[in-house]
Amino acid sequence: MLEQTTEQRSVMLVLHDVAPETWPDYQPFVEAVDQLGNVPMTWLVVPDFHQRNALERSPTFCRLLDWRLQQGDELALHGYYHADLGPTPRTPRDFFMRRIYTHEGEFYALEQAQALQRLQAGLQLFNSQGWPVAGFVAPAWLMSEGTRQALRQLPLRYTSTPQHLYRLPEFTAIDAPGLVWSARSAWRRGLSRALCNSQLQRWQSAPTLRLGLHPVDMRHRSSRDYWLQTLKTLIEQGREPLTKSAWLDRQVAA
Repeated sequence: MLEQTTEQRSVMLVLHDVAPETWPDYQPFVEAVDQLGNVPMTWLVVPDFHQRNALERSPTFCRLLDWRLQQGDELALHGYYHADLGPTPRTPRDFFMRRIYTHEGEFYALEQAQALQRLQAGLQLFNSQGWPVAGFVAPAWLMSEGTRQALRQLPLRYTSTPQHLYRLPEFTAIDAPGLVWSARSAWRRGLSRALCNSQLQRWQSAPTLRLGLHPVDMRHRSSRDYWLQTLKTLIEQGREPLTKSAWLDRQVAA
């Protein structure tokens, strides 16, 4: 297990599913965050979101990401297609995970060679754009054992799940609790608010907190305002905003 080198508490603002088609959802929120001052963000970038958003065909959006890097933000690899394109699930568990829980668990069932090929393609894209990349986050945080083996072969520093960051290639776990909403319906948004408020109380003294935002959150005023107000409150309480990479740099082996 790893621990922080300092008692300074922090918060990480993480934008999931970043792609040309999701930028209009995020843009007003990002502009509002920029008004708060120096709040670096981690952008989880999908190279070809749902096979209809290839970044190579969106030079304007790529220039935006270039500019965000210059402002101190971080870009991380977030799958390749962010869509589960594999064969029909054969077991009840796999059917639940891949058709009910989510249709976007791209790396949930991949064999090692498949995962490695897709990860390398993503890293090649980042390299072609001149974007440094330290982290990979699997869509829906779902990773097969083959994906884990593939990650051990690549020059990446971290991956993550909802409650941990993992230093690669050893997969050393670091506590980093995360908040996330399910905002697709009114009852889900109500439940998410209650759950996140409870988690905020429970994790009040946690060294760091992650705010995991999704494009659908930005389409509803209640969830969008919740994230902005929560970020403001955590900063006012003394938490320092950091990217994932910057936070990882502050961790040392116990």
